[in-house]
Amino acid sequence: MFQKFKTFSQKKEAVQRDWLLYDASGKVLGRLATEIAEKLIGKDKVTYTPNVDGGDYVVLINTEKIEVTRNKAEKKVYSWNTGFPGGLRQRTFSEMLAKNPEKLIKRAVKNMLPKNRLRDIRLDRLKVIVGSENPYQGMIKKAK
Repeated sequence: MFQKFKTFSQKKEAVQRDWLLYDASGKVLGRLATEIAEKLIGKDKVTYTPNVDGGDYVVLINTEKIEVTRNKAEKKVYSWNTGFPGGLRQRTFSEMLAKNPEKLIKRAVKNMLPKNRLRDIRLDRLKVIVGSENPYQGMIKKAK
């Protein structure tokens, strides 16, 4: 006989969000970005449902101290176009880290998230802070 199994499906109203604190000092960019993306998606929870945004808030401090392996600091190049003729812009990892480390981290995490409607909503829950001063200290429950 055929048995009926019920599959768990989380409801939007039942989502429980935690605030997690990460310190980027001495961490490798790609490994940290995948871990943060997993927390923003909510894949580490037993209540994970692909079509429901059940992830947590993530606060990342000391972003200016993030590292990359080998010689990627000089060889890794970020490119974008301004939209104007001849508007191709390029910067190395070390230049991006010196000028705007928040944008560097957000770009890495954004590329780790699934490309769907929930990506921008999930990315809004990532709070990237330069330095160790944390305005979200009262909300944080867990530190990694």
